[in-house]
Amino acid sequence: MRYLFTLVLSGLALQTVAQNPSPVTFTAEQDHQNMMNQLGIKSLRPGPSGDNTAPNHANYDEALANPYPELPEVLTLKNGKKVTTPEMWWKQRRPEIVEDMEREVYGRIPKNVPKVTWTVKVVDKEYVGFTPVIAKQLIGHVDNSACPLIDVDIKMTLVLPANAKGPVPVLMMFGRNVLPTPAQPSPEDLEKINNAMKKLLIQTDPELKSIFEQYPAYQPIASQVPVFGAPRPAGDPPSTQQLIADGWGYVMIDPASIQADNGAGLTRGIIGLVNKGQPRKPDDWGALRAWAWGAARGLDYLETDPSVDSKHVGIEGVSRYGKAALVTLAFESRFAMGLIGSSGEGGAKLHRRNFGEAVESLTGGEYYWMAGNFMKYGAAEATFGSKTAKDLPVDAHELIALCAPRLTFISYGDPAQGDAKWLDQQGSYMAAVAAGPVFKLLGARDLGVSSDYYTEKMPAINVGPIGGELAWRQHDGGHTDAPNMKYFIQWSDQLINHNASSAH
Repeated sequence: MRYLFTLVLSGLALQTVAQNPSPVTFTAEQDHQNMMNQLGIKSLRPGPSGDNTAPNHANYDEALANPYPELPEVLTLKNGKKVTTPEMWWKQRRPEIVEDMEREVYGRIPKNVPKVTWTVKVVDKEYVGFTPVIAKQLIGHVDNSACPLIDVDIKMTLVLPANAKGPVPVLMMFGRNVLPTPAQPSPEDLEKINNAMKKLLIQTDPELKSIFEQYPAYQPIASQVPVFGAPRPAGDPPSTQQLIADGWGYVMIDPASIQADNGAGLTRGIIGLVNKGQPRKPDDWGALRAWAWGAARGLDYLETDPSVDSKHVGIEGVSRYGKAALVTLAFESRFAMGLIGSSGEGGAKLHRRNFGEAVESLTGGEYYWMAGNFMKYGAAEATFGSKTAKDLPVDAHELIALCAPRLTFISYGDPAQGDAKWLDQQGSYMAAVAAGPVFKLLGARDLGVSSDYYTEKMPAINVGPIGGELAWRQHDGGHTDAPNMKYFIQWSDQLINHNASSAH
């Protein structure tokens, strides 16, 4: 009977594979052209060059930076009516913005995304700095029964202080999925392992016996425990160490395990799995939205862990992952806070600004971060004419506004130290200023300045954080948010009433 049941299941699996065509294998160029064909685009404007000697070099002249100074009004309905109450925001205006953002900018999450099942792969007692922690490596397997040829296994590591007295806040960070300091066998246990290893090797190849006799002190597996710890460089401890020392936990979630960071990968990963290996349609989600979806699935797991204060989970990322962190916070309301690092175009930077990175940067090379429809706004020649950033129905200030009234910390570094002008720190500050009225409408505090994004001056480096639930700080480091981590922790602790001493 069991044999018959197995045959039936095998037959169903083979039938499923047979029903699905093989996944399309496009190069990024082929996928990009496919989307242009779907949209009726004949040619795109080239994106600005980061090389200042190139003919199409990026603009860094503030006098030319605002060709479209009028932003969409964040608190005006499409019918022209002003939004005056929180209820109008939640029931009318916010859904309008979400619809435009999904259709034209980041893409829609399909309704039929399969279920994710989380498995604990490793539980290890480790240290972060001098604090004992419990580290868990997790795998989130996405049900691929509808398309068995594509596997998606989300990789995530959760690290919590071992001596916490209760649930702790957690910061989820886009990055490499690694254990902090994997525990190693004692010298006695390692000797047993090596003796067994030598015995097995000699059984496999008897000639090794004479070699081991010639080098009696040699061990196939060397100890990985450092004899002397390397001196810590000057400055702040690593971000993870600061979080654990303050009584937080943290998560590392690997974006590449959710969706590849390239155009050729769009018929694989979670986007490809849902599309059964076929190319995207114009309003399908891009990689930024896919990474945000993966973070939300990680939060699903955290909500089941009693050691996690799941009401106070934040999201963090830098550069492209700063964009993803802002998209995550905007669309997934269960995240309580965000540290948005150096996110630039597609993140906190205004699309309508002509400064550094531009809309055309994300309709060409990094088009796969966005919905296909976003390419329309870089079109030079198309069946619908041509479009520019001015034609976008939404802009970055509205993406930030979707985070309100939750804690939103916009972080940038110093261009002189490597946080390139390309990212347009000023344009991101303008977006944060323009998002402020929504925070105030919902009873939260904005940056504490006027809402005139066009005239407000960006604060000096290392001032702040300025603001309340919406905060801004530009540090004096490079393309990282690490110098702002201690300020983010202090700011968050105060606003969520987290006392580090009570967490241990």
